Amino acid sequence: MARLELIAVRLGEFALVALLAGMTVMVFGNVVLRYAFNSGWNFSEEMSRYFFVWLTFIGAILAFREYNHIGVETVVRLFGPIGRRVCLVLTNLVILVCASVLFWGTWVQHPINASMTAPVVGLSMIWVYGITYVTGGCIALMAFLRIIRALLGRTPVNEMARFTGDFDLLDQKDRH
Repeated sequence: MARLELIAVRLGEFALVALLAGMTVMVFGNVVLRYAFNSGWNFSEEMSRYFFVWLTFIGAILAFREYNHIGVETVVRLFGPIGRRVCLVLTNLVILVCASVLFWGTWVQHPINASMTAPVVGLSMIWVYGITYVTGGCIALMAFLRIIRALLGRTPVNEMARFTGDFDLLDQKDRH
């Protein structure tokens, strides 16, 4: 399971690098073509915008995995181990609901988005908005697994330290 997770994370990181590189090439190339040769790529502006959407949503998945979204660690630190676990479960229940609503909303909007096309490249808009299937599904799955681990008392110490923002504990664990 850990190996599969590592492969998924590396795939996500590779996608971020590829999307950012694609955006850079398209925007820079278009600027050079416009100012140096008085021409340009018609698709560049539109596709770089779509790449940015995908970049943002894939980044949200990776940030959620690492507990890098906004949190209220100051309050969570006030609790003992059981209170922290309760906070972890409640937080991930809210996230599970929100991610499920995101996935479901995309499902409901799918026929509309699939029938619309991008003005320049003619791409079905489901290729743009469909990233919310991936984001909602991945975040919902991660939140569900976190809830199960917390309820079974199997949340790893380093994961709980990331959730509570206990960076001193993380630094000590990295040194040993």
